Amino acid sequence: MLDPWGSSGPTNDEDYERIKKEFGIEEIDEVIRQKLLNNRFIRRKIIFGHRDLGLVLSAIEKKQPWAVMSGIKPSGSFHLGTSTTALEIIDFQKMGGKAYYCIADIESWEDNGITYEESEPIAVDNLADILALGLDPSPDKAYIWRQSKEPIVKDVCFKVSRLVTQNMLKAIYGEKTFGLYLSALVQTGDIIIPQIIEGPQPVIVPVGIDQDPHIRLTRDLTRRYYKTFFLPGATYHYLLAGIDGSEKMAKRNPNSSFTFNEPLESIEKKIKGALTGGRKNKKEQQELGGEPKNCMIYKMLMYHFEDDDDVLADEFERCVKGELLCGEHKAQCIEKVLKFIKQHQKKKEKLIDKARELLDID
Repeated sequence: MLDPWGSSGPTNDEDYERIKKEFGIEEIDEVIRQKLLNNRFIRRKIIFGHRDLGLVLSAIEKKQPWAVMSGIKPSGSFHLGTSTTALEIIDFQKMGGKAYYCIADIESWEDNGITYEESEPIAVDNLADILALGLDPSPDKAYIWRQSKEPIVKDVCFKVSRLVTQNMLKAIYGEKTFGLYLSALVQTGDIIIPQIIEGPQPVIVPVGIDQDPHIRLTRDLTRRYYKTFFLPGATYHYLLAGIDGSEKMAKRNPNSSFTFNEPLESIEKKIKGALTGGRKNKKEQQELGGEPKNCMIYKMLMYHFEDDDDVLADEFERCVKGELLCGEHKAQCIEKVLKFIKQHQKKKEKLIDKARELLDID
């Protein structure tokens, strides 16, 4: 069972294959990949599966409206895991989809005990991060809301709840507090809000595989209640494991990642201590070669910090051949990451007031 609120997830290819088969997630085939080569997450096969992505491609070809929807739970600063989804939203917006971005403060209260008032500065900080990454907040290109302040999503929660039993939610999510069940129904409203506001149209929701329970619940309730709407689609990316070797990057485990607000010295220290695919010593590394598929340095660069596919391919090959040693690779990664963080923090500082304005927070 997938737990969208948990700190663990699938850890190997076999787990992902089992989940895809069990829940009917479609592969990203070469036909789709060739059409979306500008999306680096699809090009690099970080996004591995989907539901109804073809409807979005059809809308693009026919010049019809479509939307991308996702959001963030304001429970802490942006880290590498949360920025994966953020960058996917931005990529889809650049492809022509209107971006719907939710600040999930109801979920933050139910899951983390953070009050709406306490979540406000976190929400401003989080929104400034995605703006700095490139989200266009223009009204014709984006709609941004806080769950606690958006009557539509709470109204949807009440409307669809008449179709939901506790046993149904338990079968999807396992034994949870009723508040988390309610937050899942509010999230149903988040996912279908583009069609409530703009009318029936394809909607794609970029998520990690651990969030699929929300997608399945929303598709089922949309099918049964909003019968004229498109079933919300989704893309699924491989979860980025913790740089410390833990199963999943999580705000609850600060050593599993670094935040975009973190001091540079702390970030550098964490990267130096990151799990690699190296061997026991230099001699063995040169003889047997490294294992970049198990290396968090390589994965961080692939997901976030290396734009050039040829550079990535060269580093992969040199690692496998034993020519690229872990110390050298970590030093290169640190240089790229710190450069990015410095630039990002400068951009973000200029966007704090804009984030406050968009969220109507003084």
